[in-house]
Amino acid sequence: MDVSGGSGQPRSDDAEPAEHPAGPEAPAEGGGPAPTDAPTRGGPPAGQAAPESGGEHGGKAHRPTAEPAAAPAETRADAPGGAPDEAGERGHAHSGITKGQPPQRPKEPGGGLLMGRPFGVPVYVAPSWFLVAALITWVFGGQLDRVLPELGAARYLVSLFFAVAFYASVLIHELAHTVAAIRFKLPVRRIQLQFFGGVSEIEKEAETPGREFVLAFVGPLLSLVLAGVFYLAMQPVEPGTVPGVLLAGLMVSNLIVAAFNLLPGLPLDGGRMLRAVVWKITGRPMSGTVAAAWVGRALAVSVLIGLPLLNHWGAFGGGTDDSSGMDAITDALLAAILAAIIWTGAGNSLRMARLREHLPELRARTLTRRAVPVETDTPLSEALRRANAAGARALVVVDADGNPLSLVREAAIVGVPEHRRPWVAVSGVAQELTDGMRVSAELAGEDLLDVLRATPATEYLVVEETGEIYGVLSAADVERAFVRAMARPA
Repeated sequence: MDVSGGSGQPRSDDAEPAEHPAGPEAPAEGGGPAPTDAPTRGGPPAGQAAPESGGEHGGKAHRPTAEPAAAPAETRADAPGGAPDEAGERGHAHSGITKGQPPQRPKEPGGGLLMGRPFGVPVYVAPSWFLVAALITWVFGGQLDRVLPELGAARYLVSLFFAVAFYASVLIHELAHTVAAIRFKLPVRRIQLQFFGGVSEIEKEAETPGREFVLAFVGPLLSLVLAGVFYLAMQPVEPGTVPGVLLAGLMVSNLIVAAFNLLPGLPLDGGRMLRAVVWKITGRPMSGTVAAAWVGRALAVSVLIGLPLLNHWGAFGGGTDDSSGMDAITDALLAAILAAIIWTGAGNSLRMARLREHLPELRARTLTRRAVPVETDTPLSEALRRANAAGARALVVVDADGNPLSLVREAAIVGVPEHRRPWVAVSGVAQELTDGMRVSAELAGEDLLDVLRATPATEYLVVEETGEIYGVLSAADVERAFVRAMARPA
């Protein structure tokens, strides 16, 4: 990543980004051009002088996310410094937005069929839930055929009711996490019911290990409470009846959910509790994540090997004589799926922890390219000449009053042959600005990624809180900065 130091001189590629100086820099060579010719204040110039050379950053749009990725489309993350006027006489281009305007927030997350918004949090049922509901209906229906043969085909209606009631219990489990998160002022993006249970997507981490422990523990605790409620409800009900079988099934299933989630490995609730304990002891959340993630991986291996063996030895009510080859295959497949989910979740937890440690390094102010404002009818060749002279790497198309209208795209510049650039106006290779493409220079970390994720684009206009243009932020620069940050040891 090419950035310059505080003096406005180019830095080498392996240099670290620096905050831009508060004081004015030397004006661009050639004295004091007209206001629309002056480079806007932003980060210092990169080692390459002009967008004219820049096919490097052109191409497809990158969609920043909160997850590192091998493919460029999943990644997230040089900066131009300004040349203010001598004696303060040169005017500055204005962003055209109101001072202090809040950044755009991401749109509705989606993720399946919207079922409601308890506590203001959207609850979605993923398409995979219908598959598992059908599977539960078929398996539980087979068990009902042995316990209540007189039901006949109606047993599948009873089984479907059980599947819905079981996932209602899972929803209550997730709502416990959600209520605790809201209590701790942590934003919850959504709750999603899917194939292997539910997920509460909490966007921020707890500030203390104590809150992290409580946030993780309330889910299994409520599942245990539900198991107790179903046990008490069984007492006046006659065994061997439909209500008795349903209540017993719901009691056992909630006990299993609580016990499984209390296993001490990420991404399970017990793993988050272990993380909180190690965090409290060491004082470092990353140490807790590493410990709980590796316990989670060991747990995945144990599930892969141990679950089929336990079932084969009759630990779940079966035995060697009763088990068939198909049952053994089913057990092994189920164990493999569970182990894969736990192993993958533990690895994702490690990556997310590293991401959160490095996210504060991503600052819009230090990643922004210096930009030159040009009017709509300016020939592309002339605009590039001005950018070269100013040491800028971006072009902002403005109107006669200096208000920004669009951003010249690097990919479009590369697509125009050099001999045709004197006859091509910059407005013909520019992308119109939308509200989501205006980014505050003060944004950093997760807040910056949230804004970029809400409006995917290749370039963004970076503005000061006063509304003054600071420069242009390239999504490709954010991506490279993120990859470099993630490559450094935690």
